Amino acid sequence: MAENQISFFWNKPDIGREYRSVVSLHSHTNHSKESLRFILEFTQERPLLRWALERESRRSTVPVDWVRAYWTPPLNPKLAFEVERDQIEKVLARAALVSLTDHDSISAPTLLRVVEETSQIPLSLEWSVPFEGAVFHLGVHNLPSSQAQAIVADLDTYTRHQSTLQLSELLAMLHQCPEVLLIFNHPRWDLRGMGRQRYAQVLRRFLQGNVRFLHAFELNATRSRSENNGVIELAAHWRRLLISGGDRHGCEPSGALNLTRAESFSEFVHEIRVEQRSHVLFMPQYAEPLGIRTTQAVLDVIRDYPGYLPGYRRWDDRVFHPDPSGGEQPISALWKAPPAFIERIFSVMRVMENATVRRALGQIFRDEVSLELPSDGAYEATS
Repeated sequence: MAENQISFFWNKPDIGREYRSVVSLHSHTNHSKESLRFILEFTQERPLLRWALERESRRSTVPVDWVRAYWTPPLNPKLAFEVERDQIEKVLARAALVSLTDHDSISAPTLLRVVEETSQIPLSLEWSVPFEGAVFHLGVHNLPSSQAQAIVADLDTYTRHQSTLQLSELLAMLHQCPEVLLIFNHPRWDLRGMGRQRYAQVLRRFLQGNVRFLHAFELNATRSRSENNGVIELAAHWRRLLISGGDRHGCEPSGALNLTRAESFSEFVHEIRVEQRSHVLFMPQYAEPLGIRTTQAVLDVIRDYPGYLPGYRRWDDRVFHPDPSGGEQPISALWKAPPAFIERIFSVMRVMENATVRRALGQIFRDEVSLELPSDGAYEATS
């Protein structure tokens, strides 16, 4: 029988004492390329914003390619690791097992492995999986060192061309590696905006063909309570474990972690895949209104970091755009200073960094955090 547990730190702050380690899954470093496509999608249903965006884009001397342009999170691999480790060690007083998962890249854990302090970090990534017009994100954790680069190349080939390698064959190959953990990240999130009914149909077909290769469904700390409740229902229907995912892109540590009796990441994988036990712990930040937390993450992205190396300090050093030659360059190379209208928008957003304003908005938008498991919290998992 699969055993799921969900706990909230604010209800039982000493919960970690029952466990040996705490696991942080699914967080991003500056090696993640985050598309700006969401800006276009966000404005499509908001005519006033769409008009303003189109007007300012026409005024710009640089045509904006919202699909090919991308931004990168502010934390380098070392800082991203330390943010996750420090929360676990200082708040929960337990050993930290951290798996960083940049989009379609294992560059961050590969770099960290050359340092003794982080030499045991798993080789992991968040794989982008196109499927019938949708895009699913799968957390692929703890790739075998000797095969990792070749496996990532195969995954990338599917992402780019889809027909070169069959999806089920790739998932079966990953599943056959006993030390690998395959997680369906935020499975209820319609990333491409297909619409609820269409997305549900595509999701069902994807799971019908591939759920046997997936080891757990993610409860995501940056998604809404209602969406996570939908994931709980989905996992119960498909007889899969629930697992945590912080999905951190800014500087706030992950709002969801996994408690474990394992002492290594490979032992944790065994606990999930073989013993079928998972205990998700939501941290205090998850109780804050999601809109405030999302705004804070954006503020982390657009903040200046004077202590960083040149070329990484300003937000426009960390946003990249195609250049006329077909390459890409930071948009800081395209202007002397960011356009005034962008700075005005950012100035309004920075009001949120005022503690008084944040507390007031927190009271206004406060919502009870409640996630509900099936009655006994357990069910038989299918292999």
